[in-house]
Amino acid sequence: MPVDPLLLKAGLWLGAASGVLAVLMVAGFVRSWGIRFRLVGVTSFTVLLSLSCLAFAISYSPRIQVEGAVTVPVVFDNGTSLVVAAAPPELSSDTYGPTVEQLALNLRGSGRSSADGLVHVRLRRVEPAGAGTSRPVVLAEATRSLEDGTVTVLR
Repeated sequence: MPVDPLLLKAGLWLGAASGVLAVLMVAGFVRSWGIRFRLVGVTSFTVLLSLSCLAFAISYSPRIQVEGAVTVPVVFDNGTSLVVAAAPPELSSDTYGPTVEQLALNLRGSGRSSADGLVHVRLRRVEPAGAGTSRPVVLAEATRSLEDGTVTVLR
């Protein structure tokens, strides 16, 4: 689990600020200050911010970059076993494999399930098929194992 140092530092500073605000809040209740209930809100919100920054810093994982891959939009994801991405018309054929491999490596596996334990990732382009009609053409396909995360580029 990589830790993002900026968010970690922000979470620690917000945690220290929430401690100071908690002391002020207790002092406000002891001395019956007029802003004591506002201090409750500010303190609780600062605690929430600090915990959120710390949780995100710990759970953050950067995207994997594959040499020769192009970033393409995902147009279909059934959440279990199939992901389809759209290839732009100017995408060259030598980038199909790395692009679909990068898509498969960057999938988040939590919550996905399939009968064979694989997620199929397809890169497709819509080409004209006649007057007013078009058909999808699969350019490349990869599978990712849900058990160990290995990726196999099929075509």
